[in-house]
Amino acid sequence: MKEAKEICPTTTKGKVKEGVLIVDVRNKSEVEEVTFDVPNYINIPLNELENRINEIPKDKEVVMVCRSGARSLRATYYLMNAGYENVYNMRDGIIKWATKGFPTKGNADSLIVSDSCDCSKPDCC
Repeated sequence: MKEAKEICPTTTKGKVKEGVLIVDVRNKSEVEEVTFDVPNYINIPLNELENRINEIPKDKEVVMVCRSGARSLRATYYLMNAGYENVYNMRDGIIKWATKGFPTKGNADSLIVSDSCDCSKPDCC
């Protein structure tokens, strides 16, 4: 299997200016708290991806995003297996995006991960 193409938030921001589609695979509650303030953005939670894959065009560049880059990496591989060729995973997720001061809507301060992160919670990491 081919390796997924991974890009950083800075490269992603550049691709946003070129019209890339951002697909956020976080849960709706996470998106309601803080989200990307970019055009060409859709939210398809990871657990809905299989049923909503037809919302993602195959003829357009797509960047998969989430909180930390882990769920979006799984989604990137899923799309690659479904025949998508111009799909990227954004490493480090919206946490790094917000840390760099890139455009967000909502409470970006909520993304600061404390040392007491309980990674057994599904929305944590």
